[in-house]
Amino acid sequence: MSARTIQLPEWQIQPNTQVHYQSSTEALVQDTLRIQEGILADSGALVIKTGAFTGRSPKDKFLVRDALTDQTVNWNDFNQAISPESFGLIREDAKQYLSTLKEVWVRDCYVCADPRYRLKVRVISEKPWTNLFAHNMFIRPADTDLEGFTPDWTVISVPGLELDAKRCGTRQQNASVVSMSDKQIVITGSGYTGETKKGIFTILNYVLVKDHGVLPMHCSANLGQDGDTAIFFGLSGTGKTTLSADPNRKLIGDDEHGWSNDGIFNFEGGCYAKTIDLTEEKEPEIFRAIRPGALLENVVFFPDTKKVNFEDGSITENTRVSYPLYHISNAVDPSVGGLPKNIFFLTCDAYGVLPPISKLNPGQAMYQFISGYTAKVAGTEAGVTEPKPTFSACFGAPFFPLHPGEYAHLLGKKMQENKVNVWLINTGWTGGAYGTGNRMKLSYTRAMITAALDGKLDAAQYSNDPVFGLAIPDQCPGVPAEILNPRNTWSDPTAYDEKAKYLAGLFVKNFEKYASGVSEEIMAAAPKA
Repeated sequence: MSARTIQLPEWQIQPNTQVHYQSSTEALVQDTLRIQEGILADSGALVIKTGAFTGRSPKDKFLVRDALTDQTVNWNDFNQAISPESFGLIREDAKQYLSTLKEVWVRDCYVCADPRYRLKVRVISEKPWTNLFAHNMFIRPADTDLEGFTPDWTVISVPGLELDAKRCGTRQQNASVVSMSDKQIVITGSGYTGETKKGIFTILNYVLVKDHGVLPMHCSANLGQDGDTAIFFGLSGTGKTTLSADPNRKLIGDDEHGWSNDGIFNFEGGCYAKTIDLTEEKEPEIFRAIRPGALLENVVFFPDTKKVNFEDGSITENTRVSYPLYHISNAVDPSVGGLPKNIFFLTCDAYGVLPPISKLNPGQAMYQFISGYTAKVAGTEAGVTEPKPTFSACFGAPFFPLHPGEYAHLLGKKMQENKVNVWLINTGWTGGAYGTGNRMKLSYTRAMITAALDGKLDAAQYSNDPVFGLAIPDQCPGVPAEILNPRNTWSDPTAYDEKAKYLAGLFVKNFEKYASGVSEEIMAAAPKA
C-alpha cells in the first residue's frame, strides 16, 4: 500500500475531497462495506451489485471522431462516432460531478506484461469496488514505480452521473466514451466494471497495431510443461477462461493478449470469469480463486446464508468474478510466453451444426477468424436473454477499432511464419439446436483440446464436412467417436443437413462485406451454401 497522496486539480477534485490513492485490497473492501455497497461471502470475497447495468451496453459506447481517428477507425455499429465537442461536454460534466464528491478512489497501474509495450493507466473512480476491480484486473506496479508516475491514459468512472443525452450527443444517460487523441476514457451512468476493462482493451487494439505492429487478440493463453504456448480465441461465454485454466498447464491470461515477433504477452494482471453454474468440480482453479480480494458481481446467496448460489441467475446470467492472476495456483509470472504452436477458435454454435473439433487449413483459419461466428451467451450484453447467433469479426468486433482486414492480415502473417496448428472447437450444442440438443460436455471439450496439444490427433483419419469443408477426426482419446461428426448426433440427419445449409448461408451472407479485401484462398474456404 502506498503512503503517497495525489492531487488532481485538472479533474476538479477539490482540496477537501478525500482521495484514496493506491488503497490496499483490504482498505477497498472495508470502504465498500462502510458505504454499505457490499457484503462479504463466506469465502471472504466481496459481493457487490453493479446496478441497472449488469453487462456491457454496446449501443452506448463511442469513439471520438477527430483528425486522428477519422480515416483510421472502421466506423460501424460498434465503433460509433461522437464529436470532440460532445466529448468535451461529457468530460466537463464528469469534472463537475467529481467536484461534488466527498471521496474518490485513484489507482495507478500498468497494462501489457511485455515492458516494451507497457502503458501507464490511471483509474479515477467514484466507487471503491471499481477501484478494487482495477487493482485485480490491471498490472500492479511496485510501490517504488509510483514515484513520478505520469499516466499515458486516464479512465474516469462515475456511475452516479446521468448525462443529458440530447445536450451531450449520446443515446441515453449512460455512455462509455474513448478519445484516442486525449488518451482518456470517460464512463458515466453505468457501474458495470467490464466497461473499464473493455475500454482499455479497445485502445490497445488501436495503439498496438498502429504504433508497434503487434497483433492484439481477444483470447486466453497458457503454457505446457515443455514451454509450448496455446491461445484460445472466442467471445465471452465460449470458454476462454474455463479452458485456459488447465491444472496441467500454466496460465498466461484468460482474455486479452498481444502477439509480438517473439512471443505472447498478457494485457492484464487478472481474470474476469463468468460464474453462472460454477462448481469446484467443473472449474476448480476459478472456484478456488474466489477468496479474500476477489470481487463477485451480481450473485445471489442461498437464503439466510452468505454462501453464493452460483446457479441463481435471477439478477443476471452474466454473474462475474474478478481476481488477480496470483489467485490462480499455476499462473506464470510474468505473464508472457513464447510463440504459439496451437491456436483454438472457440465457438458456441447455437445451431448444433459445427463439429466439436476440426482442423483448419490456412484459408479456413483466416475465413473463420474474419467471420468470428458464435452465439451471444445470455447476460454478456444488456438485453440478451438467450443464445443468439452472431458474427463478430476477429472474435471481438465490439472492441476492435480498425478494419478486421488489418488484424486478419497480421494473424495470417504470423500463422504462416510460425507454422501454427489451427483448430475450431464448438463448445455449443450437439444433437440438435439450442432448445432441442444439449450443450457439449466440458470434459469432452477438455479431452479434445488436450489431445490436440499432445499431438494425439496426428494419427487420426480425417474426413471433410461436405458443407463447411472442415477436417473432422474419426477418433479422439477420451471422447465417444459417435459425437465427433455432428450429423451422427441428430435423430433426423435430414434436419441436420437443412440446418447446416442454412448456417452456411448465414456465413456466406455475412462475409460479403469482406470479399473485396481478401485473397482467393480465403474465399475458397467459404462453406457451400
